[in-house]
Amino acid sequence: MIKTDILIIGAGPTGLFAVFEAGLLQLKCHLIDALPQAGGQCSEIYPKKPIYDIPGYPEVLAGDLVDNLMEQIKPFQPGFTLGERADTIEKLDDGTFIVTTNKGTKHHAPVVAIAGGLGSFEPRKPLLQNLEKFEDNGVAYMIKEPEVYRDKKVLIAGGGDSALDWSIFLADVAKEVTLVHRRNEFRGALDSVEKVQQLKNEGKINLITPAEVVALKGEYHLEKVTVKDTSTSEERDIDVDNFIPLFGLSPKLGPIGDWGLEIEKNAIKVDNAYDYQTNIPGIYAIGDVNTYPGKLKLILCGFHEATLMCQSAYQRINPDKKYVMKYTTVGGVTGFDGSKKEAPKAVVKAID
Repeated sequence: MIKTDILIIGAGPTGLFAVFEAGLLQLKCHLIDALPQAGGQCSEIYPKKPIYDIPGYPEVLAGDLVDNLMEQIKPFQPGFTLGERADTIEKLDDGTFIVTTNKGTKHHAPVVAIAGGLGSFEPRKPLLQNLEKFEDNGVAYMIKEPEVYRDKKVLIAGGGDSALDWSIFLADVAKEVTLVHRRNEFRGALDSVEKVQQLKNEGKINLITPAEVVALKGEYHLEKVTVKDTSTSEERDIDVDNFIPLFGLSPKLGPIGDWGLEIEKNAIKVDNAYDYQTNIPGIYAIGDVNTYPGKLKLILCGFHEATLMCQSAYQRINPDKKYVMKYTTVGGVTGFDGSKKEAPKAVVKAID
C-alpha cells in the first residue's frame, strides 16, 4: 500500500506543478498516470510543439516545459505509479481514500486530486478505406518528433489550432507542406490563421480549401492522397510521403466517470469559488478535466487551480493548524531532500 498526503491522478503539467505547491506546504505527493512517463499530452503527443502562453517564457517547447517542472519538483521527492490507470476508489470511515489501479496497486491518501487533463483519449480518425494499412507507414495522428518530416512531402488535414500550428512549424522543416480543410474558415487563433495565409502567399504552404481527403494510395507505404474539392466535387491526386489528420482527440473520463462525481459534458464539476473541490469532500479536480462557469482550458489556469487546491488540502489534512503563506522570495524553498533555496541575505556592516 502506497501512502501519501495528496494522491494526484494525472502527471501532466498541472499535476506536476501541484507537487511543487504541496511541497511548499510540506505535503508529500504521489502521482498515478496511465502513460509510461510523466508529462501527459506534452510528453506523449507534442513534446516538440512550442507553447507561447506560459508566463516568463516567450516560447517553450512542451517537452522542455515538462523537463523544467520535473526539475522544479525534484526536491519534494514525489512518487510515481506510471503505466497504470486509476480504476476504483473507496472512501474509508475516517474520510480517507484508497485508490486502486487496473494492475492492483493500492494507494492511500486523505486527499485525492484529479488532474487527468482530457482523461483517456484517442485521436479522431477520418473514415477512409485502407487507413489502418498506412498507419505507421505514412499516416500519423500526432507529431512527436518533427525531424521525422525533414525534407518530406507532408499533407495535414484539419482546421483547428493543431493543424495550423504544425503547418506553420513544418513549413521550415518539410520539403513541402499542404494544409487541407473542408471549410474556408478556420477555428484556430487569428494570428495562426494570418501566419498560414502569409506562408501561402510566400509559397511555403499549399492551402487547399474547401476540400477533404477521400482516398489513400500506395503499395506498402503511403504515396498519394486523393483530395476532393467540396464545392465542385473535382478530385485530384497529390504526391505525399506523410498524411497527418489532426481532427482532435476524443476524450473519455474512463473509470473516474463511475466514481460518483458530478459530471457535465465529460468534465468534472467543481466549486471554483473556493478550492476546486468536487461534490465528494476530499476529492478535487484541477486542470482541463474540470469544469465551472468561465472555465478556460489553459495550462496557466491549471497552475492557479493547483495552488488553491493545495491550500485547501492543507487545511483538510491539518484542521488544527493555520498556515501563513510566505512568499518564496522571503522564505525560500526547502526540499524534503534537505536542499534549501533562498535569496542571498543583505550584509549589514557597522561603519567605524
